[in-house]
Amino acid sequence: MLAFAPLHTAASAAASVVTWLAGTLAPLTGGAATAAAIVLFTIGVRLLISPLSLAQVRGERRRAALAPEVRDLQRRYADDPGRLQSELFALYRRAGASPVAGCLPALLQAPFFLVMYRLFATGDGHPHLLDEKLAGVPLGWHLGDGLTGPVVAVFGVLLAALLVLAWWSSRRARRAAAATGTVAGAPAEGPGAAVLGRLVPLLPFTTVLVALVVPLAAVLYLVTTTAWTALEQAVLRRPQPEGIDAR
Repeated sequence: MLAFAPLHTAASAAASVVTWLAGTLAPLTGGAATAAAIVLFTIGVRLLISPLSLAQVRGERRRAALAPEVRDLQRRYADDPGRLQSELFALYRRAGASPVAGCLPALLQAPFFLVMYRLFATGDGHPHLLDEKLAGVPLGWHLGDGLTGPVVAVFGVLLAALLVLAWWSSRRARRAAAATGTVAGAPAEGPGAAVLGRLVPLLPFTTVLVALVVPLAAVLYLVTTTAWTALEQAVLRRPQPEGIDAR
């Protein structure tokens, strides 16, 4: 991976926190201290950026609430694109919403995930981090490095957890689509809505594919952050009682 000074600096700072956590946890977790530190650090970062996740969900709810009016405008001004755009802009402005609601918070989260992935997948900022072990398996171990009893056991448990989480997330997305006609995180209108509506429920399974080619430390990160995302989905995207403002 190409060197990039700010990203390297951020990864080094994150590595320092993980190392400190590992030292603190060592009396309780022994040889699994670094693995436990990766889990706790990931949870801490997800807590830190949770306001962005909340803003994303709120923006999506506002946009979804306007979907019937948007479809009505699209039918009414189908032959007048200029008028359609002006009417849509006026509609979103009156509602205090945006047609791209949810995109900005998601983009703001990306640097956090990039730093954590860089640290746990490449060891950038702490070259010896991936030398630590979990149940006898180095955190830098890839499935392609060879299959032994401990490797099969550790990776097997983590991959099974990712499969269950992917299935749950996909099932939830499909149920939301069946109930509301849209998928959380996908546009409620536009030419790409139907295609994205079919693709979004499949996206959770890409995490499993990534886990097959990254080292154990990154797999631990993926399981933790995916589980956190599933928890956020269950809490933040639960059905709202009628009369509750999505703001």
